[in-house]
Amino acid sequence: MRTLGVEEEFLLVTPEGRPQPVATTVLRHASRVAPAPTDEPGGDLEKEFKQEQIETSTPPRVELAELVAEIRAGRTRTDAVAREAGARIAALATAPQAVESTVLPDRRAYAIRAEFGQTARDQLTCGCHVHVSIADEDEGVRILDHLRPWNAVLLALSGNSPSWLGTTTGYASYRSQVWGRWPTAGPTAAFGDAAGYRAVIDELLRTETILDDGMVYFDARLSSRYPTVEVRVADVCLDADDAALQAALVRGIAETATGDPVSQPRTEVLRAATWRAARSGLTGNLVSPLSGTPLPAAEVVAQLVEHVRPALAEAGDLEWVERQVATVLRRGNGAIQQLGWRAEGADDDEVVRRAVDRTVAV
Repeated sequence: MRTLGVEEEFLLVTPEGRPQPVATTVLRHASRVAPAPTDEPGGDLEKEFKQEQIETSTPPRVELAELVAEIRAGRTRTDAVAREAGARIAALATAPQAVESTVLPDRRAYAIRAEFGQTARDQLTCGCHVHVSIADEDEGVRILDHLRPWNAVLLALSGNSPSWLGTTTGYASYRSQVWGRWPTAGPTAAFGDAAGYRAVIDELLRTETILDDGMVYFDARLSSRYPTVEVRVADVCLDADDAALQAALVRGIAETATGDPVSQPRTEVLRAATWRAARSGLTGNLVSPLSGTPLPAAEVVAQLVEHVRPALAEAGDLEWVERQVATVLRRGNGAIQQLGWRAEGADDDEVVRRAVDRTVAV
């Protein structure tokens, strides 16, 4: 079976619940307590674009239960290191408060800030990235093309950013709206094969609009570091098991991407479906990848599970995925949970404090 890995970006916050620019301090503490080196990637803390955030990654795993354990262990380990810097971690895709975030003291980060202005200044956003292994780039592109109509459903399941600059936005994933300001972000057209994919990257680089291929921010792309497809569409998930659900569904889609080519919707339609998923998440309609028409979110999620059911069964993941999907639909994604806390009277800081507790729950 394909291996799975998950990268998660977290906010660094004070114990009181305010974003805190201490990433360099956290990374310095982490370097002193680094785990013993291994031959496999993942397991380390890494810098992100802003001082108010940190990134973790799991090692690649085949068994879903092992991946769940790695996600939880990574959160616990990262929070422990953050405490050494007087901070905590919060799995929130945007900070609810108005924040003047700080770029890392890094030449590339400074260059991005200088070139992209307000778009770069606004980018205090946290995502969840899933990696699935591939045999070669042609297989990877076949998976990317098959993922296209399903990425919006993955976004709806993960929606965890209903607030922005002290305001409730009306979106389940406002992160995706802020992230979408980058020139390469969002859905793509079908690539066809590896040569077609590489031609698009080369054309983007020739425009000199992006600094390098690290700024290819497609919803899903070929990883530049590993022999994997990297699916980047999701918000960071409030609950660790929801992050593992993203990984299981992505692997299911990857295993289903064989045989005859799937019908490819227009990119304009996918952009509309992605906006719809960001706006209503799991509380309204989503655009069905099968019919192209709106259906209740639970029905569209069920279509995704049915689409990948044989692959989930073969991997031994079906029972866990069905149970976790039922849990998410019953209690809601992170956005629904945050709005529920607000209905109980929580202010911005209290929302963050509650999110910290959920982030490290085992």
